[in-house]
Amino acid sequence: MTEALVRPLNGHTIEKLHPIPPDALDKTPAAPETAPAEETPDVLEAVDRPDNPLADWLTVPDAPVLPAWARSAASIRANVGAFVRLTWWQARYHGIRTPKYLVKTLLLAARGFYRATVGLWPTLSAQDHSAAVKALRVQSKAKPEDVELALRLQMAHAKRTQTRRWRFGAAAVGVAAATIGIALADPLLQTGMAGAIVTPLAYLGRGKETHLLDQGAPPLRVDMSAQQLNDALRAAGLLKSGRATDDEKDAPRVSCSMGPVRDGRGWAVIFDLPRGGGKTASDVLAKREVIAQELGVDEIQVIMSRVRAAKGGNAGRVSMWVADDDPYLGKPNPSPFATAERFSIWDPIPFGQDARGNRIEVPVMWQSMFFGGLPRRGKTFTQRLMTAAGLLDAYVRHYVADGKGGADWMPMRAVAHRLVMGAEDDAIVALKAMLQELLVEMERRFAILRELPTSICPEGKLTPEIVQRYNLPVIFVTIDELQEYFTAMEREDREQVINDLCRIARRGPAAGFVSNFASQRPDADSVPTKLREIITLRYSTQVVDRASSDMVLGKGKAAQGADASVLSEDHVGTGVLVTGPASYVTVRADYLDGPGFATLCAKGRALRQAAGQLTGDASGDVTAAADAAGVKLAPILSDVLEVMRHSPRMFTTDLLAGLVNLDEDVYGDFNAERLAAELEAAGVKRTSKQVKISGTNAAGYQRRDIEGAVPPEILLG
Repeated sequence: MTEALVRPLNGHTIEKLHPIPPDALDKTPAAPETAPAEETPDVLEAVDRPDNPLADWLTVPDAPVLPAWARSAASIRANVGAFVRLTWWQARYHGIRTPKYLVKTLLLAARGFYRATVGLWPTLSAQDHSAAVKALRVQSKAKPEDVELALRLQMAHAKRTQTRRWRFGAAAVGVAAATIGIALADPLLQTGMAGAIVTPLAYLGRGKETHLLDQGAPPLRVDMSAQQLNDALRAAGLLKSGRATDDEKDAPRVSCSMGPVRDGRGWAVIFDLPRGGGKTASDVLAKREVIAQELGVDEIQVIMSRVRAAKGGNAGRVSMWVADDDPYLGKPNPSPFATAERFSIWDPIPFGQDARGNRIEVPVMWQSMFFGGLPRRGKTFTQRLMTAAGLLDAYVRHYVADGKGGADWMPMRAVAHRLVMGAEDDAIVALKAMLQELLVEMERRFAILRELPTSICPEGKLTPEIVQRYNLPVIFVTIDELQEYFTAMEREDREQVINDLCRIARRGPAAGFVSNFASQRPDADSVPTKLREIITLRYSTQVVDRASSDMVLGKGKAAQGADASVLSEDHVGTGVLVTGPASYVTVRADYLDGPGFATLCAKGRALRQAAGQLTGDASGDVTAAADAAGVKLAPILSDVLEVMRHSPRMFTTDLLAGLVNLDEDVYGDFNAERLAAELEAAGVKRTSKQVKISGTNAAGYQRRDIEGAVPPEILLG
């Protein structure tokens, strides 16, 4: 038995063929005995010809059994929802036109009654007898002397008169009986009887162009057909034009393996580019804006992606979904973390949903993340979703630095092993110390993992069992507003910090480190390329242009379709997520507000206390301890302690600047006198009004004086 090598037949390709007997396909005459042995082919080739009965059958592509809308539960739900919305629209559309339809029905019934009367009149008037009467009358006038003819005329006339009487009488009795019956019937029965009479009359009164109901098709914002798709691709230069003399009939066209069909709130189509044109699926993705313009929609409504071989695709197959309207607007979806009690960081993190409503989950173990985009577009809120997942896992240790030093990350003081707020000199020193601590911990973990037997650590990486057995919790390294730190540092410090971050992002994942960095437009000055390029997961909210999008998501991603510059200022919390070299999706992230995040931090603190994992700064944070104990500190005490987190003493001017940065609405009008009055009212007793920092004496505060206003049981707890 020989294994057959099957080649393309008329453009079709046979993907796989099991070994078959040689004579099953080869019907050619036997080669002459004189033919040289070396000319005998080693393999058999199937050819497309009449004497090959299997050729056509083998080249038939696999066709799906189910229609496109029924191949997945999500598609079925989307189409059922679309059917319900269509039914509800039709009910409302025709419901408000019911009076119009009633009037039109009555007019048609009146016309039908007239037509019925005209049609029945010959029968009622006995027209079937009139012909004989008229003929006899003519003959009788011609021969008045013929008595027999006169007698026949008299008999025919009498028979017609008799027939008319009983026919009109029967009709009159029927109408009278129906009238009396309707008058004596119940109202509900009267309605039914009236409908039974009016309906056939209205049907009889219809015309060829008469339509009782108005056109009930809902106006679609977006319409699509195969012809429109071909025209759009041809206008974008992705399809060649035919000869002008043939009116484009010979022009190349795409072949649709699915659709265009209605899919939820839009149109779905999967098509293959024609061969011979030299265009690929990547070329289609790069022309997204032009295709959208030709289809008459905004590019945000056009969702395109390549169909890979694993899903039956090829280099020229594209999946396209065109939404009826902007799919990323509307009420945001609440994060499931808002009501969750626990979560395992080893599971994919619920992140948001795409344009078609599919849930997007992101696995973060062994990964590093980078978030970018313009201010006030939801970048920090989205970054906090990742940290929120780690809050609900007691065996996750958090290292957090916020270059802005605002209120976004303040709740983390209840949980964070290390928390650095702001980008002042003392905060930069604290950041450098935090990174050094992380590097030491990383090397310590690698030393431990190297010594573990393969039965416990088969891949040389952290596992859930190792985490708890050896007390090596997963470490979340969260740094927001990276550019603030880099622009505030001296060159030598900046290079050192960048190198430390690169080491953590590059080697840390195997030791259980998850890097979670964020910045605004990450150009070479604010976030160096060598740091950005080693990040595996990237997410960008709106940016100003394609170049900025590529800075966040990676070089060339905009040309592949991953372009965050198409987002508008209305797309708060929406961004482009890149998960691999050729994998991306536009996601509307789940919403978790500030109070919800603070609640999660409180839950995380309780979980760590129960598991004995509350360590570092969080274990000694006065404000967090007071909150956990149910003791309400004066807001001015909490905020001053937060600003002085890294300093045992601080000048009044610096303290005021820190408070304004923390909450400008509250502290924007504060001066030294008001600050002193507020602290005194909160119970602060200053041991001295002057502090000495770096050899300079000026008005200021000692942190121990601020802590002196905190109840002793909180400090001792």
